[in-house]
Amino acid sequence: QGSVDCPNLEFEYGDADGHGAELAELYSYTEEPELSHNRRCFEEDFHTQVPDRRWLELDRAQQKAYIMHLLDGLEVVNRDKRLRVARAILYLAQGVFGDCDNEGDVLHWSRHNSFLLYQLGTFSAFLELLNMEIENSQACSSALRKPAISLADSTELRVLLSVMYLMVENIRVEQETDPPEWKTCRETFRMELSFPVHTEEPFALLLFTMVTKFCSGHAPHFPMKKVLLLLWKVLLFTLGGFEALQTMKVRRREELGLPPLPEDSIQVVRGMRAASPPTYAIELVEQQQQQQQQQQKRGHRSRRPLMKQDSLDIYNERDPFKNDEGGVDEEENDDVDSGIEGELDLMERDAIIPAMPAQRLPIERVSFPKGLPWAPKVRQKDIEHFLEASRNKFIGFTLGQDTETLIGLPRPIHESVKTLKQHKYVSISDVQIKNEEELEKCPMSLGEEEVQETPCEVLYRAMLYNLPQYMIALLKILLAAAPTSKAKTDSINILADVLPEEMPITVLQSMKLGIDVNRHKEIIVKSISALLLLLLKHFKLNHIYQFEYVSQHLVFANCIPLILKFFNQNIMSYIAAKNSISVLDYPHCTVCDLPELTAESLEAGDNNQFCWRNLFSCINLLRILNKLTKWKHSRTMMLVVFKSAPILKRALKVKQAMMQLYVLKLLKIQTKYLGRQWRKSNMKTMSAIYQKVRHRMNDDWAYGNDIDARPWDFQAEECTLRANIEAFNSRRYDKPQDSEFAPVDNCLQSVLGQRLELPEDFHYSYELWLEREVFSQPIRWEELLHCQ
Repeated sequence: QGSVDCPNLEFEYGDADGHGAELAELYSYTEEPELSHNRRCFEEDFHTQVPDRRWLELDRAQQKAYIMHLLDGLEVVNRDKRLRVARAILYLAQGVFGDCDNEGDVLHWSRHNSFLLYQLGTFSAFLELLNMEIENSQACSSALRKPAISLADSTELRVLLSVMYLMVENIRVEQETDPPEWKTCRETFRMELSFPVHTEEPFALLLFTMVTKFCSGHAPHFPMKKVLLLLWKVLLFTLGGFEALQTMKVRRREELGLPPLPEDSIQVVRGMRAASPPTYAIELVEQQQQQQQQQQKRGHRSRRPLMKQDSLDIYNERDPFKNDEGGVDEEENDDVDSGIEGELDLMERDAIIPAMPAQRLPIERVSFPKGLPWAPKVRQKDIEHFLEASRNKFIGFTLGQDTETLIGLPRPIHESVKTLKQHKYVSISDVQIKNEEELEKCPMSLGEEEVQETPCEVLYRAMLYNLPQYMIALLKILLAAAPTSKAKTDSINILADVLPEEMPITVLQSMKLGIDVNRHKEIIVKSISALLLLLLKHFKLNHIYQFEYVSQHLVFANCIPLILKFFNQNIMSYIAAKNSISVLDYPHCTVCDLPELTAESLEAGDNNQFCWRNLFSCINLLRILNKLTKWKHSRTMMLVVFKSAPILKRALKVKQAMMQLYVLKLLKIQTKYLGRQWRKSNMKTMSAIYQKVRHRMNDDWAYGNDIDARPWDFQAEECTLRANIEAFNSRRYDKPQDSEFAPVDNCLQSVLGQRLELPEDFHYSYELWLEREVFSQPIRWEELLHCQ
């Protein structure tokens, strides 16, 4: 399917999908019967406590009293009774749908009840129950003995995680109509999740531990989709979404005394258009060509305006460059005829429009962007390289890192340096790296570093020592959920919380389960891609070496080939996938009578031109790949070695501006390594890169003369980075008591007067120790005196 057939996708990228859609993805279709089970558990108990009344009719005080009664029920020893009470609480969090008439009411009461439940301490109660369930060795061992794990093995965990997810998601989402007490409640909850009060670690760490326990094979019954969704939403809630990040970045630059950002990247990307010529441009060219042919037949000399040759090439099937040098490699030619190059070229179509006869232009003019979307940036390093090359050329010697002295250089070089300095951009990371170098050089004179206790800092400190395992576990699950992965016997089973106890017997049931499994995998990919991107972005803002530590472990765990493997599929069909049955989605299925499902209705799906979660996942994965490879030549070479260019080019068929931007960025950084022939064969892609991606003034990405492209530096680069990360981690987080800089107490009286913490068994073996270590050892007084 070429990109001519793909319409522009009206997709708005954000922190998450619509509120209803995010709640719907918590449940698999196999779990649907449990909704009515939750309702029964609630109503049986409710009618004994409050006869002849509905939940919606109770006033706030009565609702609170009933919730307190339920929370008391969680204290019982009997496991089954406890589960019934937990289900009743889950029904409240699900919006008491039995009393509602439409989906809006269900969502409204779900939010109302979530705030009420939180205010009465439900989250803390469920956190204790969750800890008990995680440590439940009996459930783990029985799951390990089973040949096939199903929904029944994770019932308690699913109920607990569902309540916690609904509370986090409902409280996290802000609405204009929220009363002031809800706003205070939201802030309190955020603080509780970010800065632990009762436990030593933030809540997110418990979920990370669940992920690693699941991947190690010790707890195969954990409902991984729910754990990952909850983990993502907790990070989104405590750390903040993309717009919060932008605000924090602006504030941080002000604190460091850096000039403001040249533009708001979120707004620039939102304002971009997908690279594809308007349909009428093609028609106009065809009309013009027909006119020219008719005029030539009549013998008239055609008076056509001059047009760039390249502009016409957009609509030609063959690229004129292709016959210049030999044949094109197969990997370069695999999708050239799909027309993607022509579709991407915005720069050159501007030349076509004015060239048309005036009367042929349609009334509705399309407004094309004036100039390039991004302000150019220059690094300090770029100015140094430029001056070093200029001095070598004109004077014959260099002045190191001096960027001020311009004596002996011709006037044009002065102008060039002035222009470079005008666009010089100092990032927060540059300042942090410089500070870190100074702290390493002068630990005594600069003293202790003041570290701000942000939610991000607390999380990094908690994750630090097991961070490699967390990253490996997330990538293992991502690999198992990727649509390109083949089912292997040794891969982890991520379907524990979607497979029913009794496998389907009819074709219809099999189709429904097939859709459910695919949807389940898509949701897992969505949550992992979103939470990894959030972690990378927040750690980068908090401290560059925290970001580098996470990045390096992702790279070591083969994240780059994994993402490329993910994109090595028919990405158009993945984005247009219809793995959902809208009539079974929550909250629709709770208030509407379900029609009889048929094979046709299952195959029909919804009428959307794309699947929001899949497009969201693709953009997140591309952004992660960009974060891992930016300014890292060794990792860029991995993109080249894994033949990513044709895979990424296929992803350009998706007509969505943001996705195209991140694909073009990835192509740009490796262009210099792909060779002259590739560049000649892909001129339209090169043109799209020029038009959409930010300019770096000295960056000759299109030629391959770059000073940084020397292949022998790659291994050293990663090693130096690793050494810097280890130095940072040990300086900031390893606090040895017996440091060489610690003051020494020389006073005999105070040393002998110190209370020492002795082990419990010390008293039992004290006399034996005295006999062996003191009385039986001869004291050489002469040597002691000599030492003095």
